[in-house]
Amino acid sequence: MKKEIRWGIMGPGNIAHKFASGLSLLKDANLYAVGSRTLDKSQIFGDKYGIPKRYGSYEELANDKEVDAIYIATPHPFHKENAMMCLKAGKAVLCEKPFTVNSQDAAEVITLARESGIFLMEAMWNRFLPAMVKLREWLAEGLIGEVRMLTADFGFRTGVTNESRLFNPTLAGGALLDVGIYTLSLASMVFGVQPSRIAAMAHIGETGVDEQSSMTLGYDGGQLAQLSSAIRTETPQGATIIGTLGYIYIPGFWHAANATVHIKGKEPQSFEIPFEGIGYQYEAQEVMNCLREGRTESKIMPLQESLDIMRTMDKVREQCGLKFPIE
Repeated sequence: MKKEIRWGIMGPGNIAHKFASGLSLLKDANLYAVGSRTLDKSQIFGDKYGIPKRYGSYEELANDKEVDAIYIATPHPFHKENAMMCLKAGKAVLCEKPFTVNSQDAAEVITLARESGIFLMEAMWNRFLPAMVKLREWLAEGLIGEVRMLTADFGFRTGVTNESRLFNPTLAGGALLDVGIYTLSLASMVFGVQPSRIAAMAHIGETGVDEQSSMTLGYDGGQLAQLSSAIRTETPQGATIIGTLGYIYIPGFWHAANATVHIKGKEPQSFEIPFEGIGYQYEAQEVMNCLREGRTESKIMPLQESLDIMRTMDKVREQCGLKFPIE
C-alpha cells in the first residue's frame, strides 16, 4: 500500500463532516473523492474540504480506481448495500456504526469481505481515542482488580419532528441503534465477551421507535452491566467501570477526554487524556495502519465482535418489541 491513502466519503451528511475534519489532521491521508445521491451535495461538500473528485451517485464513487478506502456515512439501513457495493469494487471499507440494522445483514457483509480478502471495519470512533486506549491498558494491568460491573448511559433530549431520521422507523430510528450502540460496544470492550443473559425494556413512542431503553446484561462469570439510551431524555452520559479494587469513572465516555481512578484506601486520581480536533482521525489512522500492514481486519474493532454486538442488539430489540418495516 502506498504511503498516501486516498479516501472517499459516501454520504456527505453531518457525521461525514466530522470524519473529513479528522482526515485533515493526518498527513498520510488524502480526502480524494465524495459521492452523494445528488451531484449538488457532493459539490458543496467538496468545495468545503477541497476534494478534487465529486460524484452524483454512490456507484461512481465505488468504481473510482484511484480510491483506496471508502468511509460509509449513509443512514444505517443503507449500510449493507453500500458496503457490499464498495467491497465488490475492491475498496477497503470503514462503515459507520451501527454496522448494519441487524445481525443477518452484518453477517452477509462480513462474509463478502472475508471471501474477497478486503479490509472492513465498523467505525466505532471513540474506541480509538487516547482515553479509551488508556482504559484498555488500565484494565489489562489489573489497576482496579477484576472487573465486575459496568454502568453507562447515553441519552439526549431532542424534539420530535417528521424530518428527523431519529423518529423515522423506516430509517431504523430510535435511541438504541443511534446511541445505545455506544454503551453496548463499551460493554463488549470492557468484558471481552457478549452477555449470556439479557433483560431489556423500552418506551416505544408515537412514531414507532424507542425513545428510551434500558438493558441489564449478565455474563457467565457473574459480571453485570446496566446500560441505557435515550433520544427524548437527557442523561449524564457517563460510564463507571467497577472492579474488586476500585472503579474508573469516565464522564462523557463516548467522546472521552478524561477519567478519574478510585482505588480503595487511596485518594482519587484524575487524568486528562485530550485528543486533537473532533477525534475521528484515530479510526481512520487504524484503517490506514491495517492496510499498510496487509491486514483485512482491525484487532481493536474486529469483525466478529461487530457481529456479536449486532446479535446482542437483536436480542434486546426482540425483548423490547422493536422491529423496523425494512426487516
